[in-house]
Amino acid sequence: MRHARGYRRLNRTHEHRKALFANMAGSLIEHEQIKTTLPKAKELRPIVEKMITLAKRGDLHARRQAAARLKEDQYVAKLFDILGPRYKDRQGGYVRIMKAGFRYGDMAPMAIIEFVDRDVDAKGAADKARVAAEEAAEE
Repeated sequence: MRHARGYRRLNRTHEHRKALFANMAGSLIEHEQIKTTLPKAKELRPIVEKMITLAKRGDLHARRQAAARLKEDQYVAKLFDILGPRYKDRQGGYVRIMKAGFRYGDMAPMAIIEFVDRDVDAKGAADKARVAAEEAAEE
């Protein structure tokens, strides 16, 4: 019996899992859609939904709690400035998981995790801006 066994361990230590989900949550906040394995996506969903709930509160304590979980300040800023107001009237269910077949190398089940009312232009926007800045610096 597996009563009260908690979360998936994903064959990682506690510290590695904590870093993994901090990085994945930051990537999801930045790009608003990421592709990962299905077990990781299912474990990431409650983490990100709690972050959105913190952003909806919007006070200083909530911002510090989010900053403790996320790796970079730009993710916290986007969370509180863009995503929190976007989902102000929604009572939960901010993230959607869609199955995306199986990975070629090891047949791992893949999934796409995304925000429900996502900004389509957000995916890859930071990368495009970085490339444009590098090209402008070369000229």
